[in-house]
Amino acid sequence: MSGPFEGVKIVDLTTMLSGPWATSILGDQGADVIKVEVPGKGDHVRSLGNQRGGMSSMFLNINRNKRSVTLDLKKPEGRDLLLRIAETADVFVQNFRPGVVERLGVGYEDVAGVNPNIVYMSLSGFGEKGPWVHKPVYDPVIQALSGLTTIQAGSDEERPRLVRTVLPDKFSAMTASQAIGAALFRRERTGRGQHVRLSMLDAILQFLWASDYGAQTYPDAEVSNQAAASFIDLIYETKDGYMTVAVMSDREWHGLCKALEREEWLEDERFATPSARDEHVDERLELTQQVLLERTTDEWMRILEACGVPCAPALTRNGVVEHPQVVASEVLVETEHPAAGRLRQTRNAARFQGSPATHRAGAPQLGEHCTEVLSALGLSEADIVALHKRGIIGGENDPALRAYSAAAE
Repeated sequence: MSGPFEGVKIVDLTTMLSGPWATSILGDQGADVIKVEVPGKGDHVRSLGNQRGGMSSMFLNINRNKRSVTLDLKKPEGRDLLLRIAETADVFVQNFRPGVVERLGVGYEDVAGVNPNIVYMSLSGFGEKGPWVHKPVYDPVIQALSGLTTIQAGSDEERPRLVRTVLPDKFSAMTASQAIGAALFRRERTGRGQHVRLSMLDAILQFLWASDYGAQTYPDAEVSNQAAASFIDLIYETKDGYMTVAVMSDREWHGLCKALEREEWLEDERFATPSARDEHVDERLELTQQVLLERTTDEWMRILEACGVPCAPALTRNGVVEHPQVVASEVLVETEHPAAGRLRQTRNAARFQGSPATHRAGAPQLGEHCTEVLSALGLSEADIVALHKRGIIGGENDPALRAYSAAAE
């Protein structure tokens, strides 16, 4: 058994990050994901930097456990082939700008016309209605529009700052994979598929609202500019580096005062209760920072842990790979890729006791599986070679197609 979604077939018409990673998560969990790409070009992420063996690291990381088919969807024969593949599938995922799939003839109504029980996922930047629907969108656009850059700045008065990872893209991917799983569960109960729509803006607002839009939770409340919680962001400098120390409860506060040998703070009215510590947060954190400069990060880790204080070193990426907790978790796995060689990647984060997620195959080369996928539809060798000659399929790295073509000459 190769995962809880074993037996589920997904047609993946997505590019860039959010869609491909969503389907890769499901592929890790057992689904058969057929990635449909433009002949001769493929997903733009294939062309990004940090390459080995003609494969970019980002493409390798978000497209494993997939098969690649290259179809020219602007030609009727290419569209018809895609619909034939979709007819045998459980899920169809696309992240074109609204209106594009309809013009190509592979929108929800087209796909549901050949497969009424399909779960069809449409991913977009802003959804399907509103003044921004047709605007181009990348992750920084969503960060800015959602308020994330202001939240990252610390207050409404500070210069907005980007989160230095593509958080909306990534959270949209995880939301999409969860939504597809929910729709499949519903289909198991009712026998009916459905159209699922998800925008990056909606996903990140849901993500932020849980904790960062507290003042806006009450619609009848007057809200002033959001003030900074503190001028220190809980990353402290030590004698030889950086670390975080976070205390919430009275017990943890007592532990911190003991660890820092500043038990006189326990008698200070500014810090006597959780609410008082919040009110005087700047003073509290500044005093903590002054003391933490006296020792190294490792020294403080031993002292703070002994006193039950939550803490961690602020690691570099190389440091993360080597950290004993990361090593013990076995979240990083190494595999061999036929083109890119030895790879280190994360395993699927969730562990399923009865149906473990597996690494069955690395990210596909462009057009690698055209023959494999089309043969399963009943096309003959001669049919596939003819489609290739007419430019309907690419088959750029398909060994079987090369063999068929050579034999036909």
